[in-house]
Amino acid sequence: MKIAVVTDAWFPQINGVVNSLYNTTEILAAWGDVVTVISPDQFRTVPCPTYPEIPLAWEFWSVGKKLDAFDPDAVHIATEGPLGLAARYWCVANSYPFTTAYMTRFPEYIYMRFRIPTGFSLGYFQWFHQASAAVMVSTESLERELDARGFKNLKRWSRGVDTDTFTPAARREGNNLRPVFLYVGRVALEKNIEAFLSLDLPGSKMVTGDGPDLERLRAKWPEVTFTGAKKGKELAAVYASADVFVFPSLTDTFGIVMLEAAASGLPVAAFPVQGPSDVVIHGKTGFLHDDLGVACLEALCMNRESCRRHALTRSWEVCTRQFLDNLSPKPGRDARNLVRVV
Repeated sequence: MKIAVVTDAWFPQINGVVNSLYNTTEILAAWGDVVTVISPDQFRTVPCPTYPEIPLAWEFWSVGKKLDAFDPDAVHIATEGPLGLAARYWCVANSYPFTTAYMTRFPEYIYMRFRIPTGFSLGYFQWFHQASAAVMVSTESLERELDARGFKNLKRWSRGVDTDTFTPAARREGNNLRPVFLYVGRVALEKNIEAFLSLDLPGSKMVTGDGPDLERLRAKWPEVTFTGAKKGKELAAVYASADVFVFPSLTDTFGIVMLEAAASGLPVAAFPVQGPSDVVIHGKTGFLHDDLGVACLEALCMNRESCRRHALTRSWEVCTRQFLDNLSPKPGRDARNLVRVV
């Protein structure tokens, strides 16, 4: 099958959306599908207001030309930004079925940064997804929430983890005082990182990631180790060498980093909210509590082997099969184009 994936989030960004799309498209290609990714690196861009590390594509009107040239069997629009909006326009104008994904709580993030009420911005996102043949969501709780808000055609597309890269075998002994409490992810307002940094915990704290709040937090919390962004084997070593993974976010729809931590044998401490409640097995692979400090101390008692076993059940291959099943190919395409051997 020829599949076009349109996304406003792509490399060099490092986040859950990019991670999900990259792993899915890599597996699709290995299975014999032909995938093109239309992303900001193919256009002139401008920095996102309040978050300059995120480039927003300009000249997005040429998205339609790229789709015309590729002539896809199926179109998936992963984000609701300029490229996603241009792809949606092209699909509707050409009566071309498409699917979308609700991967980020943009209404909540917009409120945090610009104080625009979520009810106002939510109207745009409801409109954006209403023409979609399938709105892919990562968890049951998010599906229930969006259904209550009036979203239609909701389908499940879960998230996986690379258990070959993220493994307890990557553990290294460092100079940080034990126990080491670790956060990995974007260093940004919406991640609620200061709820972690302000805790009175034994040992030491480490933050791995980049983002608009990095320098401010580094200056405010000089006793914390800020490593900047890591990837690949370096990131795997960071996970495996810590003692507890702390996930302070109150707004994430999933949180792939929690699966990466589990694959590394690292228990998770988090609030009992959507995201952690869908990923963490409370009392087995981590601890969820309204007091994040309590969750951190309880997570220290979790069995690291149980965390690893849980992660081994979450493969990207299973998630990619869900993605394929949710796609809506254009009617009338030659059936031979849609045959694959998996």
